[in-house]
Formats: sequence, structure tokens, C-alpha cells
Amino acid sequence: MWEKIIACDRVYDGLFYTAVKTTKIYCRPSCKSRKPKMKNVEFYQDIQEVEKAGYRACKRCKPEVEHSPNIEVVKDVISFLVNHYKQKLELQDIANHVGLSPYYLERLFKEETRETPRSYLEKIRIDKAVYLLKNTDLTNLEICYETGFQSPSNFYKIFRCLQNCSPSEYRKQKGKDELDG
Repeated sequence: MWEKIIACDRVYDGLFYTAVKTTKIYCRPSCKSRKPKMKNVEFYQDIQEVEKAGYRACKRCKPEVEHSPNIEVVKDVISFLVNHYKQKLELQDIANHVGLSPYYLERLFKEETRETPRSYLEKIRIDKAVYLLKNTDLTNLEICYETGFQSPSNFYKIFRCLQNCSPSEYRKQKGKDELDG
């Protein structure tokens, strides 16, 4: 658990809480506040348990709130990306939609999801491309433009990066899997 709080690992938020004996404050594992000395830390599995022990919630990470305060903005951005993935989108377009500066939006989104709006959009587009490769006879070039990519080279590069093969290799593998199944 100590390693998880040093790494500020969000995956463990809600699974346990870190309580600091000297300050009487408890935090999420992902809290960005200065890390206490290991000897001053206690771990609790349950929020009622830690509060019963006399600790109060950190004002920075707000462990008593079920979701991060920024989760609604992130959900709005993701919804926007899913609904507009075919369009040519710049960070400014997304920022305008949620009413934030591009710099702040990117920082907040990355803090919450561990990726940029651009990389998230690319994953959405590749997921759509995978679906089209499996379920249609569209050419790779048609799929490239249908999923919002502006250039085939970028489409092939990102597809290979996320799927570890080219679109053609993916389609052949899908056909082979159906024959084997």
C-alpha cells in the first residue's frame, strides 16, 4: 500500500485510505499532497473506520466525495469526443465546448484519465475502425476517413500502435479466427 501512495496510483482510490497520525488527516492513495513519513501512516480499508478513528478528510483530494470534483467535466469531454469523433477536432474545439482553456483542460483530463484528449479521441477512432474492419467490407482507406482520421499514414501509425498490427493484418486475423472458431 505504501508503494501505491508514493506512486499516487488512482487505481486504488476507494479500496483503502491513508491516515496520517501526526496531522489526523486521511487521503486517497492518489493524493498529490506531500507524502508523510512511513512511520506516521496507518491504512484503513473503509471510510467509516478511518473517520471513527478520529481522522478528518483531506481538503485536497476529498476522499469523502465519491468522485473527483472534475469527473463531470471529464464525462462531458468524453461524451463530446464520442459524439464528434468523425470531425476534425482541435484541443481548442473541445475546450470551447466545456468552457475551459485548452491548457487547463488538457492538464485536468490527463490528471483524471492518465491520457490527453487527443490520445483518448484516437482510441475512440481506432475502436470504431476495429468494428468496421470486423463488420463491413469498407476498404482501409474508407475506414480511415469514416472514423475521422485526416490522413491514411496517421491512421495506419495509430492503428499499429494500439492494435500491434496493420488494419489489413487485423482483418486477415479476424477472418482466420472465424474459420478456426
